Amino acid sequence: MTNAKIFIASDHAGFELKNKLIKYLTLSYNIVDLGPTDFDADDDYPDYAIKLCREIIQDKNSRGILICGSGQGMDRVANKFPGIDAAVVWDDFSTKVAIEHGFVNILCFGQKSVEFNQAKEYVTSWLKSVPKIEERHKRRIRKIRLLEKELFK
Repeated sequence: MTNAKIFIASDHAGFELKNKLIKYLTLSYNIVDLGPTDFDADDDYPDYAIKLCREIIQDKNSRGILICGSGQGMDRVANKFPGIDAAVVWDDFSTKVAIEHGFVNILCFGQKSVEFNQAKEYVTSWLKSVPKIEERHKRRIRKIRLLEKELFK
């Protein structure tokens, strides 16, 4: 995973956590900051989620991290894109399920619910994990892909 790009973006409510994660992750990974570069209390999470998802779709080997106040807004936008599997994580269990049940390509955090040290731990687990999805989860993912094809043909 060290060669693949990891795109990261936030809105104003996730700006501080994004910048801390960038400093931490840059030591070991190829991080691409998609913004914002300056704090703007009036920015909107859809703008940054859309930008990041478009990059992930173009570079299928990459992954993404989206941060807003709750993680929910970024997750809602990201999961509108075919081929994007995003999950909000907030503890060890939610991170484990995101990895083992769907091997998501985007993690979403809420700066108001996840401390920096927790976020570091969850991202590190996610980035070091290797897909080993059980057949039942593969079946469910196939159903999602079929739905995407039906809805977005």
